[in-house]
Amino acid sequence: MTDVPSLTFDGDRPRDDAELLRLQECAAEQIRIIGRIQSHGALLGVDATTGLVVVASENVEHWLGRDLRDAGSEMLTWAIGHGDAVDPVRAEFEGIEYDVIAHRGTSPLLLELEPVIPELDYVRSGVVGAIQRLAGLSDPDELRQQAAREIKAITGYDRVMCYQFHDDGHGQIVADERESDMEPYFGLHFPASDIPVQARALYIEKRSRVIAHTDDPGLALHTLLPEEAPIDLGPTELRAVSPHHLQFMRNMGQASTVSFGIVIDDRLVGMFTCAHRTPRRIPVLLRRAIEVLAAQVGAQLAAAEQIRRLRRQLEARERRISIIAPLYGRADVGPVLMSGERTVLDVVPADGALLRLGDAVHTVGVVPAPDRLFGVLDELGAGRFVWEALPLERPELAIEVPGVTGLLTVPLGADGDVLVFVRSEVSRSVDWLGDQRPENRDSPLSPRRSFSAWRESVTGRSLPWGEHAQDAFALGEEIRAAMAARTQAELAELALRDALTGLHNRRYLDDRLDDLLQASERSVSVVFLDLDDFKLVNDTYGHEMGDAVLAAVGRRLSGVARSSDAVVRLGGDEFVVVCVDAGAAEAAAIAGRALAAITEPIVVRDTEITLKASAGIVAAERGTTPAELLDAADAAMYRAKRDGGGRVSV
Repeated sequence: MTDVPSLTFDGDRPRDDAELLRLQECAAEQIRIIGRIQSHGALLGVDATTGLVVVASENVEHWLGRDLRDAGSEMLTWAIGHGDAVDPVRAEFEGIEYDVIAHRGTSPLLLELEPVIPELDYVRSGVVGAIQRLAGLSDPDELRQQAAREIKAITGYDRVMCYQFHDDGHGQIVADERESDMEPYFGLHFPASDIPVQARALYIEKRSRVIAHTDDPGLALHTLLPEEAPIDLGPTELRAVSPHHLQFMRNMGQASTVSFGIVIDDRLVGMFTCAHRTPRRIPVLLRRAIEVLAAQVGAQLAAAEQIRRLRRQLEARERRISIIAPLYGRADVGPVLMSGERTVLDVVPADGALLRLGDAVHTVGVVPAPDRLFGVLDELGAGRFVWEALPLERPELAIEVPGVTGLLTVPLGADGDVLVFVRSEVSRSVDWLGDQRPENRDSPLSPRRSFSAWRESVTGRSLPWGEHAQDAFALGEEIRAAMAARTQAELAELALRDALTGLHNRRYLDDRLDDLLQASERSVSVVFLDLDDFKLVNDTYGHEMGDAVLAAVGRRLSGVARSSDAVVRLGGDEFVVVCVDAGAAEAAAIAGRALAAITEPIVVRDTEITLKASAGIVAAERGTTPAELLDAADAAMYRAKRDGGGRVSV
């Protein structure tokens, strides 16, 4: 099956002044209180308390003021009291058999009478098989096309189309089953005014709509009610048709139609419209059956859309995670997002992207000069922005960033940090149901004269951002979360670091030793180092020089320790090296390298300083606590000092 592209389009043509005027005219039309019904049936309004007829269509106006129970029809009388239980009720009235629809929620009680169509009485049984055949379909395009095919076979209409309504109001024909001599409409778009908002709202309330004959002048309603109480015909089957819409149908070559709404979560997302070139109608029971079929299609479409959305969300999240994950380590944010193996353009397809974090600017792909783009952003102000037609919507800004038509901004913080995606213009063709230009209408408010396919080239726009905008905003949230986590991790790390040397501190040492000593399968030794006579350095050169010497000692200790070891500054001139998976002999070798490194002259501000250090070594035994281990190593270090310093005591 040919795929119909999903296209969101609210361009200049369907949103020009004439289209807006048509939409306003449609919104003002009193279609609910039109005061007429189609002439193939009859309508009676009954006072529920007295049983008197207070409203009647002109073909039964002789019943005005009479008690409808006098009609002598037991089923009609029953319908007055129980019409909400059975829809419709089969009843004879004035020698004719009717399907009677009672609207219990109206005041007065509205009764509609549609003459029975005997030859179509059992056609509705075919709907059950159709629903069963459709139930196994999960592809939305196949489902709509097959449903249109089933409805055409059941109803016998010349053409059955399935409409899909887009978020911007315009629609598209996404299934078209027709007689072979009819012009194809599949894939064509139509403006919002063809089926305006007010008309669509009625399909939420009432799921089907019959127009039996476009040349039907209709029947007026006569009433005993005050003039200021017009009859709301919104819920009725027989409500007359807008003259504008009748002309629209005639111009399309349609003499009759019946339409069924496709509703998902109280939203009209589409409809099936059956069209015939001669007057035709189908009985109410068949309409009710096809309403059920349309509801089933709606449920299946909703399920398919939910599955598609969830699958897409999962895939989009996986793409985001693949580039966000390194941010939780020590990787630089800009290079990770903009120049890694995967970049932000793998999450949000665009021609280019720009990232501003503090004073740093990173780009990927094709982007305008950053200073020009930031100037445009300053004019737009802070916040999220989604532009798809910048040259049309903000031409004074578009001139500053030539080549940029689509703009998507994702704020990353309160300090001007921002991620910006840009897209260039993409020329597209839109196939319309009829020429949308004024030459195809008698007046701006008239329906189109011809409905032959008409192609329009759309320029000045980028590809729509659509769901990619949500991907971008989700990416922004995750970048902010990663950066916040990094900040928290850095603060936590700082709490475990010595500010002077950058080595781990006593707090870290206690936690690390506790973990290691509880892991009984690992051997642990501790080297406790103390600089000999370091007080002379502070007294001779000052504390600032002393701090520089301590920092140099810390660097040298880190240089001689193994990657698995932890080098800690306890405070003052005391240092500890925790040797993991090492016995006393291995720790002694590490201590020897440490003392040798410390004795190398340290040059600070052209001053050469020579030091010595003493070291004590203890290998942990089973059951040793961190405090006991450090006390023993400290004692060993002091034995080395008493023996003259500059040596190791095990």
